[in-house]
Amino acid sequence: MFPAKIKFLRVISRAMQHTTQSRQNEARTANTYDSLSNLAETLIGSEIIKLSGEIKEKIKQGNKIYNFTIGDFDPAIFPIPAELEHEIIEAYKNHFTNYPAAEGNADLREAIASFLQDREKLTYTPAEILVASGGRPLIYGFFRTIADKGDKIIYAVPSWNNNHYTHFVEGIHCEVQASAENHFMPSAKDIQPHLDGAVILALCSPQNPTGTTFQKETLEEICDMVLAENKKRTAGQKKLYVLYDQMYWQLTYGDIKHYDPVLLRPEMKAYTVYVDAISKCFAATGVRVGWAMGPANIINKMKAILSHIGAWAPMAEQKAVAKFLLQKEAIDNYLRHFKSEVSFRLEKIYEGFMQLRKEGLPVNAIAPQAAIYLTIQVNAVGKTTEKGAKLAEQKDVTDYLLNEAGLAVVPFYAFGAPKNSSWYRLSVGTCKKEEINNMLAALSNALKKLK
Repeated sequence: MFPAKIKFLRVISRAMQHTTQSRQNEARTANTYDSLSNLAETLIGSEIIKLSGEIKEKIKQGNKIYNFTIGDFDPAIFPIPAELEHEIIEAYKNHFTNYPAAEGNADLREAIASFLQDREKLTYTPAEILVASGGRPLIYGFFRTIADKGDKIIYAVPSWNNNHYTHFVEGIHCEVQASAENHFMPSAKDIQPHLDGAVILALCSPQNPTGTTFQKETLEEICDMVLAENKKRTAGQKKLYVLYDQMYWQLTYGDIKHYDPVLLRPEMKAYTVYVDAISKCFAATGVRVGWAMGPANIINKMKAILSHIGAWAPMAEQKAVAKFLLQKEAIDNYLRHFKSEVSFRLEKIYEGFMQLRKEGLPVNAIAPQAAIYLTIQVNAVGKTTEKGAKLAEQKDVTDYLLNEAGLAVVPFYAFGAPKNSSWYRLSVGTCKKEEINNMLAALSNALKKLK
């Protein structure tokens, strides 16, 4: 071969190698996103956050929106107790701004123990109580403490975030489809088929998103079933533990009573971890003080996990809550007014929905029992709008309610229910009483336009 031709081929070869390397580098750059963790790539985005973005955009454009989506409070309508606010300010004035104890300050855990005994007749020592910045870190810490990859986790749908926490620990999702007939609360019969090998049974009462509660007999049956299941398990086999989320337990209305596993069945104390906080019952979602109570060995493991996350409640707020929880008269006075205001809103909206139903409109609701939520139904799939658009899916109904009535509510499918569920969570935490009639009128007009 001629020297010139050899030289030419070498140049071409180097050029091809350079091009290939460049393409590989470009591919690596393009695929940087694809190299993230499996958890990051597969975690489901929040439907509530997505809906919140749409609401903000519509408000920005000047639209009137009746926002009943957020499980929070408007402080102008529902401020925190004045006594709690005072204690927080005093704590900062006294320079309580350093790190708190990893398990929560001793004075706060002692106050929580006293509060639980006085209010619920539950007996827990400070060593069986863990404090964190609200309920979320505690739930996460519990899931991490109990479940390994591939473990079965039972929870009802709709329910708040259990699907995401199960995904965090790579557990097996054992979903119990709750129904309107049971006020969307799971029964022992619903849970039974999933028991074998399960390590977590996540329960919530009063329930988010439904605002409904366990009846005494139902919870007793579930407790008996858990106890029987654990007796069957051999030494070295994981037990079945109950996560009992009772964030709203002080917010029950009328004749509704709150029940909990340990008081109904004392043997459940070995298998139950409660999660509670000041967040909902004192409209203090931003104050960030929550607690879990349960068997000391589990609480200690949860503490170890959270100590690496740094999810403790702020020092000043802990000092304030420790003092506030002992002010029995202040708490009674606050709850009396707070519950009256929340209950009024829930009842008035419920009555409005029942009137719309009497008028033949495709709505329904479950009578309010607890929390700040009303379970409502808008069953309009298959109907056609004035512009000729068919509401083919429940998502179309949700969009129609927002666009035509200015009504923003959270669909149950955002809480794990089937995509075709026609039920919604309506939250009154930011509801102005004077806007209720206007909202109902706007909904009525929108629904009457459908064919």
